[in-house]
Amino acid sequence: MPICIPDTLPAVDVLRHENVFIMAASRAKTQEIRPLKVLFLNLMPKKIETENQFLRLLSNSALQVDIQLLRIDQRESKNTPVEHLDSFYCDFADIKNQNFDGLIITGAPLGKVEFDDVVYWSQLVEIIDWAKEHVTSTLFVCWAVQAALNILYGLPKLTREQKLSGVYSHNITDPNAILTRGFDDTFLAPHSRYAHFPSDIIREKTDLVILAESKITGAYLMATQDKRMAFVTGHPEYDSFTLANEYFRDLNAGINPSLPDNYFPDNNPELTAKATWRSHAYLLFSNWLNYYVYQLTPYDLKTRNLTID
Repeated sequence: MPICIPDTLPAVDVLRHENVFIMAASRAKTQEIRPLKVLFLNLMPKKIETENQFLRLLSNSALQVDIQLLRIDQRESKNTPVEHLDSFYCDFADIKNQNFDGLIITGAPLGKVEFDDVVYWSQLVEIIDWAKEHVTSTLFVCWAVQAALNILYGLPKLTREQKLSGVYSHNITDPNAILTRGFDDTFLAPHSRYAHFPSDIIREKTDLVILAESKITGAYLMATQDKRMAFVTGHPEYDSFTLANEYFRDLNAGINPSLPDNYFPDNNPELTAKATWRSHAYLLFSNWLNYYVYQLTPYDLKTRNLTID
């Protein structure tokens, strides 16, 4: 089944060109089924690019998914036209009285910024607190994981001295875990972050179950026992060229970045990198939608307080 998005969202043309199964909102209204309602809080600067990346992964499911784009505030964006934001994004006040099957909170380029200095920190705290009662399952990605660990568990901000950038091998910790069902014992995933997620601290300071990790990246995939929250510390949504774009951007800015690990062929940035993580990225989002959202969510979302046994 397809994802359902507004007819004029730029992602419609991009994903249709890639033969991705999507359904325009106008057609979805004629179908007599109850689609999953997924709220997408986009914290990344290049919002259209991020929309394309996540919507592509959400499309690979047997479930129809109705996407609602959410912005954190109404500050002007340097990388996204205001017309796009006004046309396709809602404000939290517009949906705070609704319930949703799923919520995805993206990363943000705030690795070196203290939480108290994040201009929308109070809004993010409010949304994460709201999600406890109004969302069946929330998926946090990269910086959003670090923010959530602080908000939910009181963990201090842990920052790496050097940016973690590249494609790394990870090991699953439980071959029977449903969020990693179908995963190979080892799999690749990209990272681009200063945030630090040591597995030993996660195990000691939280009740989260680590489902995948590596010695280099630390904890990669974590979840609560009740499946109400899942955490991905990397960027499985990245396109094959995203890490290259970040590297050349920083190089042109005079930052003198290190080459992303295990990314460019022969470590030569003049050669085109290939995505080696795509299949597991699709599988992760498909598993989350099925086992953490669809299998747990109430049919009647008008229920004010979501309770999951």
